[in-house]
Amino acid sequence: MNSSLLMPAEWEPHKGTWLAWPHLEDHWPGKFEKIPPVYAEIVAALLEGGEEVFICVNSAEMEKIAREILSQKFKNTGQNIAVAFSKIKFFQIPTDASWSRDHGPIFVRDKTGQLIIEDWIFNAWGDQWPHDKDDIVPQKIAEQLKMPIITPGIVLEGGSIDVNGKGLLLTTTQCLLNKNRNPHLTQKQIEKYLYDYLGAEKVLWLEEGIIGDDTSGHIDDIARFTDANTIVCAVEENPKDENYEILKKNFEDLKRMTDQNGKPLKIVAIPMPEPVICEDCRLPASYANFYIANKAVLVPIFRGKNDEPALKIFAELFPTRRIIGIDCVDLVWGLGTIHCSTQQQPVYPTNSK
Repeated sequence: MNSSLLMPAEWEPHKGTWLAWPHLEDHWPGKFEKIPPVYAEIVAALLEGGEEVFICVNSAEMEKIAREILSQKFKNTGQNIAVAFSKIKFFQIPTDASWSRDHGPIFVRDKTGQLIIEDWIFNAWGDQWPHDKDDIVPQKIAEQLKMPIITPGIVLEGGSIDVNGKGLLLTTTQCLLNKNRNPHLTQKQIEKYLYDYLGAEKVLWLEEGIIGDDTSGHIDDIARFTDANTIVCAVEENPKDENYEILKKNFEDLKRMTDQNGKPLKIVAIPMPEPVICEDCRLPASYANFYIANKAVLVPIFRGKNDEPALKIFAELFPTRRIIGIDCVDLVWGLGTIHCSTQQQPVYPTNSK
């Protein structure tokens, strides 16, 4: 590695997972009452998957509401409520929205193994939403954890990148080169930031994301690493679907790409769910928005015929982890699902707390 910093892969051991409790009704118009129970299901699955869970709330009242919803979930599923809450910690860190993947801290390690928080600029996917609170979440978390913090100084969201922990980074030109992010930077200049701050040695550039994605093509809806040499890539089976050509090109491009050492990658196709439509809007439903916990993989499912085939593919890719499908038909109305909602915190080095 040329950089002294490296972002660990998602499958590496976690201290825990960060979430922000949902509160902005405008993100799920007409469906908000269904969203906190989905977050409770995510929390329960994370605990089952060997994670501690760190939840940002805007106030003590919001924490009380979250505790009540979580308690009911644990009661319904037979989980020991006291044991469950012993693995959950609430932080009064206000947010504008609940997408921790994008506004939360990105954790990296230096050459000694020390964890460092990176605070990239968050502009709400091109100033689409208020984001003053979201933009300072990494600073607030760094203060709470008493962890060193670095500010690279450009716009970047966690959902726009994926890494294999060995120097390979996956992203899209549609997002990182979008004029609503860093219009003053060239592709080569942006790559330099990825090299310097995330430990990338090579960047794999796909072009476009799926239809309905308001983030301008986040990678975590289309292609993800499942190990250092394997990428799962969303493909659309219906030639008449508006995602067909986009995803076909991504898949073909990946098949031609190589890893950080110039060796071929294993590319595994995963089907797209059937279109999820709400109020005549095509929503960004994708199985690629999964999250890798310590002992489980949380996969969004959408009440369609491709749910079971997708879960089977994940079971083959992650034979040592439990595969947990979570119904995200309502959650995706907010234009994101499980990976968008979560942010991993790697374990501390053995010589630290």
